[in-house]
Amino acid sequence: MKTNKIAFLGLLVALAFVLSYVEFLLPLNIGIPGAKVGLANLVVMVALYTLGTKNAFLLSIVRVVLVGLTFGNLAMMIYSLAGAGLSFLAMVIGKKTKLFSVTGVSVLGGVCHNIGQIIVAMFVLETSSLIYYLPFLIVIGTVSGIVIGVLSGMIISRIQKLFKI
Repeated sequence: MKTNKIAFLGLLVALAFVLSYVEFLLPLNIGIPGAKVGLANLVVMVALYTLGTKNAFLLSIVRVVLVGLTFGNLAMMIYSLAGAGLSFLAMVIGKKTKLFSVTGVSVLGGVCHNIGQIIVAMFVLETSSLIYYLPFLIVIGTVSGIVIGVLSGMIISRIQKLFKI
């Protein structure tokens, strides 16, 4: 990996960590536990489109582990890893099919993140009644996915022009 790429990846890890911290400090309280905008996903989207799948995956995992160790606990890390893993898989598939725009890929990620967390919560709490949260979380994932996708698209475009990627 080139030095510039390593430095850019390090910068993105730091940025994702800071955005996670900002989101931790300013929780979104809309009556649904765990609902948030997902500001750090902005950085993962940028990495996916500028650094490739492998580096974006590395960024996503490192971010979840760092945030979990710093601001959370093992349970939070498990939920986050499940959401991030399913989200990342959906975003990679969405990007590779070329059926979705950057915003569409982001929406897929936002919705699948919530689905992954609900699946883990149903297993951990041994109840299927949590499935009733899913429609609300899908709406939240869609809205936040649109916001993150639009912002990601603007940033990706500027980075590609700046670095001629």
